[in-house]
Amino acid sequence: MRMVVLYFSGTGNSKFIARHFAKKMGAECHSIEEKIDFKQLFNLVDTVAVVYPIYGSCVPRIMREFVALYMEEFQKKKLIIFCTQMVFSGDGAKAFARLIPNCEEHILYAEHFKMPNNICNFPLFPMIRIGLGIKPRRALKRLDTVCNNIRNGVIKKRGWSIFSSLLGKTQNVGYPKIEEKARHSFRADNTCTKCGLCVRICPMNNLEIVNGQVIQKDNCTICYRCVNACPKQAATVFLKAKPKRQYKGFQKNT
Repeated sequence: MRMVVLYFSGTGNSKFIARHFAKKMGAECHSIEEKIDFKQLFNLVDTVAVVYPIYGSCVPRIMREFVALYMEEFQKKKLIIFCTQMVFSGDGAKAFARLIPNCEEHILYAEHFKMPNNICNFPLFPMIRIGLGIKPRRALKRLDTVCNNIRNGVIKKRGWSIFSSLLGKTQNVGYPKIEEKARHSFRADNTCTKCGLCVRICPMNNLEIVNGQVIQKDNCTICYRCVNACPKQAATVFLKAKPKRQYKGFQKNT
């Protein structure tokens, strides 16, 4: 199997899974944010593994746009689909399959991995310290099983059951409106020092500093990277509440 692993990771969870999977399987691993010739990369492999966080049981807009850009290449390849989640998303992996017409017969494996919460300013999703260590360890154990299954030709598709589809629909019914509203939701309060970190790390190039102010281009993908990385906890997206505690679990590796 000639394989490449492609991922999008807002704050490091999906990168963690992607890097470990690639290492275990002896595959190249690349972020979709990299400035490389992806068409040439597709031509060198027969299998593409994708890893991404699931938002409201939907594939992040940045990943959907990447798939649309390379749709012809994706349609020719066997697929392995991994999504990272805080809790069970229902059909988070199948959501990716829906982006590519008639890809069902090409899917070798699909799996969900529970990872720590990175939504740091929403009280209903508390950042529980114990989960920062336990969830990644459990995810790696599941990844070992997945790798063994793939090597042995075992095909499993998490999220393909009727129950999973129904659960996914209950979570994503209002997400398109949330996503659209969030495009222009970035805020930086008066504690912002204009250090430019959020501008540099934004995966959508949504931010820039103009006349000493951070302004947005209405292109936020709600990845929470800026919210968790801001040294003054001045940045927010969608939700206006300032984060009291930021998710730093894998931030240094993002």
